[in-house]
Amino acid sequence: MTQAQTIRWLNTNRPTVRFRDRLKEIDLFFQGRDPVHQTMRRLVRRLDKAGISYAIVGGMAVNAHHYRRTTGDVDFLLTALGFKDFRNKFVGKNYDPIPGRPLRFRDRVSGVTVDILVTGLFPGTGKPGPIAYLDPEKVRESIDRYQIVNLKTLIQLKLADRRYRDFGDVVELIRFNHLDDSFAQGLHPSVRGDYIECVEEKQREDCHESRRQLPPED
Repeated sequence: MTQAQTIRWLNTNRPTVRFRDRLKEIDLFFQGRDPVHQTMRRLVRRLDKAGISYAIVGGMAVNAHHYRRTTGDVDFLLTALGFKDFRNKFVGKNYDPIPGRPLRFRDRVSGVTVDILVTGLFPGTGKPGPIAYLDPEKVRESIDRYQIVNLKTLIQLKLADRRYRDFGDVVELIRFNHLDDSFAQGLHPSVRGDYIECVEEKQREDCHESRRQLPPED
């Protein structure tokens, strides 16, 4: 099946969600009462109890760093040893493996997907590159009692992923954290150019928005 055929199949076979039901899901998400938040909290409790070091990444980290948007899964950064312990203690009991995706699991209670990022591996295609996943203890900070990947690392990883939606997240992280060109100096040289492009895109959007709000001239 080609990529185009796969996309058509997904669009045809995707379950229909009524608009009002989706609005309820969004409302529950921002109240922190949805299955995604519940899944995150359960895994945090288990990792803490087992003494496994972690950092929350992905969409939940984006929310922790002031850009409010929904997400349908949770992402955790673990060391290689932490991942081994996670598999030994929890997989098969609390989480089911997903065939063909050795770092992806499904919470048995909620059905929510849990993606694990492992120290030493690489974002994006997974091929070796200039940016690798680091030890969570070195790149995390405590936010509302959760261990969250810090803003610099979050932006760096999203730029290294090289996906349009991740670039969009970076634009909004720049906006909501009041960042500018100077933030690029702390990033890895391989992603500085992409970061500057995101700054410029944010500026273009701001300019467009300001023009749209101007009253018409007589």
